[in-house]
Amino acid sequence: MSICPICNGLREMYLLCTHCGEQMVDSGRLIDYFDDYSPYMEIDLMKMEDGFPDSHSGQKCPHLYTCPSCHNDDVIFIKE
Repeated sequence: MSICPICNGLREMYLLCTHCGEQMVDSGRLIDYFDDYSPYMEIDLMKMEDGFPDSHSGQKCPHLYTCPSCHNDDVIFIKE
């Protein structure tokens, strides 16, 4: 099992919105938004069901980044 440097506070990412150019905010792992119990489920099991074919096998953690200005959402894959 590998660890995500963003989830564990080892690294920060600064992304600019492709629509308005404002700095985007990390809203956490995408799999935490699936249902009420998703944040409490085993991460590797949730990655098998997240809809991205290589998030588990490619050791990528999908994060949701949101623009506070224009409310644009982007999914960014973080290498674990």
